Amino acid sequence: MRKVILVILLIAPSIFAQSELIIQKEYADNLFNSGQLFDAISEYKRLQFFDTEGKYRFYSNMKIGEAYKGGGRFDDAVTYFANAERTAPNDSLFFDAAVNVIRTNILRRTNDNAHQLLDKLEKDLRFNDRMNEINYWRGWNYIFEDKWLIASLVFEKIEKNHPLALISKQTDKNKYSVNFAKVISYILPGFGQFYTGNYLSGLMSIGWVGLTGYWTINSFVEKRVFDGLVIGNLLFLRFYRGNYQNAEQFTIEKNIEVSNKSLINLQNNYQGIKP
Repeated sequence: MRKVILVILLIAPSIFAQSELIIQKEYADNLFNSGQLFDAISEYKRLQFFDTEGKYRFYSNMKIGEAYKGGGRFDDAVTYFANAERTAPNDSLFFDAAVNVIRTNILRRTNDNAHQLLDKLEKDLRFNDRMNEINYWRGWNYIFEDKWLIASLVFEKIEKNHPLALISKQTDKNKYSVNFAKVISYILPGFGQFYTGNYLSGLMSIGWVGLTGYWTINSFVEKRVFDGLVIGNLLFLRFYRGNYQNAEQFTIEKNIEVSNKSLINLQNNYQGIKP
């Protein structure tokens, strides 16, 4: 009988401690699920402090990372997702934590980091059966780099008519060619602006380049060489250079509009997992 009582006395503190940890975890989860993210972070950190055996170490690191990510604290989120990687009890959970690090890097636009981490996962033989997931996030990374055509090719590795492949390909088709806008402006001033729909700017470029070009040529014809040099250098070249620079800038701005429209569409209407 004494031995039984002794065993009970020895294990009772452990049982009590575990029940306290469960209560703490549930309290933190309730805060997280109700959207009180930063309060939840404090409670998950408290859970970690009392969890001396590390039973909830991976779980709490993941939840803290998710909470920081949801609150826009991406650097802190990466730190805790990386902690989750180090405390992952198996390969599957390690992969989940690594993917969350990648997704957060995509959101904070540290795309080179995301590519390096994706390359690392791709070379890891443990995850040969998860290549579709790796390509999925690589495609998203290219989208956030504004490389829509490359993104479409990556998504096609998953499925030929993958919804994101189709969206990426259409976005690339909708974009304007910066090189074409510049070249056509070199040849025909104002036409680069016409190409992007900036007709007033195009007409002004045609007018000013044409007028200053006429003044320059006329000065040389009338043997007013000094006037020709002044007008040519100060006016004609200025308007001619501004013509193709404007065409380039308008094209870049139009492409940003196209990309932003697609990103908003993905944010509001795409039903799959997003970064």
